[in-house]
Amino acid sequence: MTDQKTNPETPDEAGSSVEDLDVTVVRAPETAVYEAAGADQETEAYDFSTDAAGDGEAYVAEPVVADEPTEAAGPAVDAAQPAESEPGEGHIPPQYGVGPFSLREVSLLGVWALAFLFSFFPLYANDQFTRLLGGGTVWTSGIDWVLTIGVPTVAVFLVTLRRFSPDGIRRVGSLGIDQFASVAFSVSAVVWLSWLWANIARGAATGVWLSSWVVWVEVILMAAGVALTVLAPFIPPFHEDFLHRTETLAHRVARRARPVVARPLSDARFTMAAPSVDPDPAPYGDPIDDDEPAPAPASAQQAFWALSPVERDVVDENGLPVFRVGPTAWALVIEDRGDSFVVRHEDGRIGYLTDVSGVTRG
Repeated sequence: MTDQKTNPETPDEAGSSVEDLDVTVVRAPETAVYEAAGADQETEAYDFSTDAAGDGEAYVAEPVVADEPTEAAGPAVDAAQPAESEPGEGHIPPQYGVGPFSLREVSLLGVWALAFLFSFFPLYANDQFTRLLGGGTVWTSGIDWVLTIGVPTVAVFLVTLRRFSPDGIRRVGSLGIDQFASVAFSVSAVVWLSWLWANIARGAATGVWLSSWVVWVEVILMAAGVALTVLAPFIPPFHEDFLHRTETLAHRVARRARPVVARPLSDARFTMAAPSVDPDPAPYGDPIDDDEPAPAPASAQQAFWALSPVERDVVDENGLPVFRVGPTAWALVIEDRGDSFVVRHEDGRIGYLTDVSGVTRG
């Protein structure tokens, strides 16, 4: 008689299989979770990142609902997208040139070198004019060389020094290096152009042409220098030299001018607080009604007329004369201070009459 196990512990016990058993084999809870997870693969997801870390030992991750990683992965992908586009934002393209100099600076150096070389050639057409005018070149014609070639030379030197010593001289007064170069070449171009204009006007009027070809060439070269300094920010490709520069605070002399307001009137003659004055004081000699009380004597609150026996100065608080009163006209006194009167002129000026001796009151 063959015995059957009604509740085997494992399906492999005694060499039997699950199919040979008459009863349903109930697996361990861990195996059931594994099978349930495997059966529901369409709706659940697992993390197998640690499977390879074990030494052949199976690792079962906790099931995660499939909708949750989709929502979690969405922000992760979005967060990675700005990282890919971030290098393109605010990226400053490199500026190529010749050695340490930009294309504009190299062109400016070339223009200056030619102008400096031609400045040693005679300015006048023949030797007779040279002897009469006192010099053959611009270097021997007094101090004309300062504005014509000297100042542009200083500007080019500073442009060159800036590349080899960025922390060196960075401004001339309130002007930056490029601003100073713009001024230098503009002034030089105007001086050369004035010489050329005088030569053309003189030649057209008298038929005598004093200046040589040097003046013509220098005008053209300095005009090119103006284009490479003043107009360079608007001329491609020279404008690249001014793009993406570091923003810095301007020198206090180069900043915007402060607003100017009108100065308030501080003259004591106009700011003095005067007491109220009767615009129509009673004329001198009017009869007084006996029934009415006698008027109060002149005081600081009542104005009166006064007549000085001689010409006397009415001064301000500093003792400076403001106007004069005399025996030819009555003066309006707006305040009696005992030893002095506060007098108002007919044009509104106010001053002090310090000598009140012999003054007749009105």
